[in-house]
Amino acid sequence: MESRAARIALGGWTLLVVLFLWIPLALIIVYAFNKANVQSWPIPGFTTHWFGVAWHSQEVRQALWLSVRAALTTTAAALVLGSMAAFAIARFKFFGREAVSFLFVLPIALPGIVTGMSLNSFFVFNHINLSFWTIVIGHSTFCIVLVYNNVIARLRRSSPSLIEASQDLGADGWQTFRFVIWPVLSTALVAGGLLAFALSFDEVVVTYFTAGAQNTLPLLIFGYIRLGQQLPIVNAIAFAMIVLTVIPVVLAQRLMRDTGVLRRGGTAALTAK
Repeated sequence: MESRAARIALGGWTLLVVLFLWIPLALIIVYAFNKANVQSWPIPGFTTHWFGVAWHSQEVRQALWLSVRAALTTTAAALVLGSMAAFAIARFKFFGREAVSFLFVLPIALPGIVTGMSLNSFFVFNHINLSFWTIVIGHSTFCIVLVYNNVIARLRRSSPSLIEASQDLGADGWQTFRFVIWPVLSTALVAGGLLAFALSFDEVVVTYFTAGAQNTLPLLIFGYIRLGQQLPIVNAIAFAMIVLTVIPVVLAQRLMRDTGVLRRGGTAALTAK
């Protein structure tokens, strides 16, 4: 039994960690509404002017659209490849299975600069021009891991006998997928996809080495900060990116609470078949 002092100490330490993580983000959010074009404290007033300036900037809108397209395409690739890999590892036994699993997880543990430099060297060596698709390939190397981890964790918590039971009841492949596999994996796939989108959308290091002359939104922010220009617009864009990143992460966290148990409706429908 934990003592009252231990609970208070753990609660206080947790609060300090949360403040350490969120105070810098809170400052960016406040400065996004700063009336002045110079970052000073206290701020002279509040305004939404800089959001309008950022939205009407053609450069910002192009960078936003490129980031969204790259994130959506990367998410689709990660869902397909990550799910296929998870099924192969979870359902089949073969020599080197654990080594293959380790190789799938390794890219997300490597520093982004190592992955980016490696991909850049590969593209240059093979005379591949840096483009939208090289960005997608770069982002897929670590986004696949998110889907893979979610799906394989759900598969390991579910029983293979469910699929066997559906076949014994006379269900074909589509019915088995619809009433057995999809109810078990749906939340894991959606959560993995949301996390992959969020990670791809705000990735900057790997993008720097794979984008060439193209500017995604994080690269645009990096360029503005490096040149020390348009800081109010940078704050407004950063606020929008925080919102666009936090929303899918929160949704993914809520979805991952699902235990993956078959829904009653799906089981009943399968039995009726």
